[in-house]
Amino acid sequence: MTNRPELPAEIARRRTFAIISHPDAGKTTLTEKFLLYGGAIQMAGQVRAKGEARRTRSDFMQMEKDRGISVSASAMSFDYDKYRFNLVDTPGHSDFSEDTYRTLTAVDAAVMVIDGAKGVESQTQKLFEVCRLRDLPILTFCNKMDRESRDTFEIIDEIQENLAIDVTPASWPIGVGREFIGCYDILRDRLELMDRADRNKVAESISINGLDDPKLAEHVPAHLLEKFLEEIEMATELLPTLDPESVLNGSMTPIWFGSAMNSFGVKELMNGLANYGPEPQVQTAEPRSIAPEETKVTGFVFKVQANMDPKHRDRVAFVRMASGHFKRGMKLTHVRTKKPMAISNPVLFLASDRELAEEAWAGDIIGIPNHGQLRIGDTLTEGEQIRVSGIPSFAPELLQSCRAGDPMKAKHLEKALMQFAEEGAAKVFKPTFGSGFIVGVVGALQFEVLASRIELEYGLPVRFEGSQFTSARWVKGNKDAVEKFAAANKQHIATDNDGDTVFLTRLQWDIDRVGRDYPDVELTATKEMMV
Repeated sequence: MTNRPELPAEIARRRTFAIISHPDAGKTTLTEKFLLYGGAIQMAGQVRAKGEARRTRSDFMQMEKDRGISVSASAMSFDYDKYRFNLVDTPGHSDFSEDTYRTLTAVDAAVMVIDGAKGVESQTQKLFEVCRLRDLPILTFCNKMDRESRDTFEIIDEIQENLAIDVTPASWPIGVGREFIGCYDILRDRLELMDRADRNKVAESISINGLDDPKLAEHVPAHLLEKFLEEIEMATELLPTLDPESVLNGSMTPIWFGSAMNSFGVKELMNGLANYGPEPQVQTAEPRSIAPEETKVTGFVFKVQANMDPKHRDRVAFVRMASGHFKRGMKLTHVRTKKPMAISNPVLFLASDRELAEEAWAGDIIGIPNHGQLRIGDTLTEGEQIRVSGIPSFAPELLQSCRAGDPMKAKHLEKALMQFAEEGAAKVFKPTFGSGFIVGVVGALQFEVLASRIELEYGLPVRFEGSQFTSARWVKGNKDAVEKFAAANKQHIATDNDGDTVFLTRLQWDIDRVGRDYPDVELTATKEMMV
């Protein structure tokens, strides 16, 4: 136990978490069901809805609706029971992983969604490693149990081996695929039965007194019951029991089984989050850490989304409150510029719907509409010069040059690109030689998203063309050394949207050569956002 004071009740009831997974494991569908149970929406949407069935709430960009994927992280706040859930749905597609990495700096826990048929996939592993770096507590949900899925022990083994974390079952599936009838809730000794007829109906639950209760046989067909009892006996002997302390320090993950599409197992997962998930945690910052129970308000920007409402050229900064009790209209100091900002119209999100936030507590995520003052990595405080650290910016892996279809509109293009650079959707480099811009991204799909957004939001057709450069590195060192280096390598030098010097390279050989010829200059592949 730590010697930190107890949190105020209003902060202690907050649970701020992200949902992570490989694309297509059912993350957005699960988000929708969370909203359904939180009473935030009346009918859950589907990502691939047919006819009259409603589309999902959390995918709000045109491209997300067309392709059925999540492109940008979205935040949602809703009440469940006596808890306040702040949920961030992240893009699963690896081309948008940078958005996801940054989002994980703003949450206290992660829900990992795994597809019952596919187990742990490559992207799940990458995201998991980021959670591991931050020691985030992880709760696992094994989805799609109503389809043909793998053996339960096999799935658990795979998580333990690939992710090196202890797994403890919180529920156990009965039957698989077409025969899947429900789960046994190990934590509360209940039998949960799935209703296949109505997807928006909460599953019925039957209380059982231990596994030898004759009531089990009334609800479970004999051949399934026999197999289930055999499996659960093995599970209780072989697998560790749930230890709340190990869950909080990130060394153990409880796993629930279910089917998000059929609203099954979701409620148990939400109860698990409420009971075993962490309260708002201490945030690392320079020169000192920020504890949530501090009375002074601090918050930091982990994401900027431009043009969420295309009718108004608006930009919303997503701010995670790190401490204190924020009230609408408060004046906060913007640490980077040292200027005061009056925050008169902060918003709470339900994906693209939003309402004015009269107040927010540590752990909440609010949106602050602004005209470009706030950038990713900025900290807002009640006057203290303190900066939240550890929000990364990665060197892009793909570079292309970008030109406007109409040469007269080059100025408009510059404005559009700068906007996306500040949003963190791409890196924009202005080479010292030649005209035009070089745009760097992590995954190829981002070029398509950028081109479609520039056309939709700015009415500018653009084309991306191959560039002679393959990667970019930030140049670090004292001012004279950097200037001398830049003068000698003019054709490789560019500046990014913060005005920092960047070295554009064609081959690994270029990078090695710099290391050899310029020992007082360092090339780095990451930079801390907005120092």
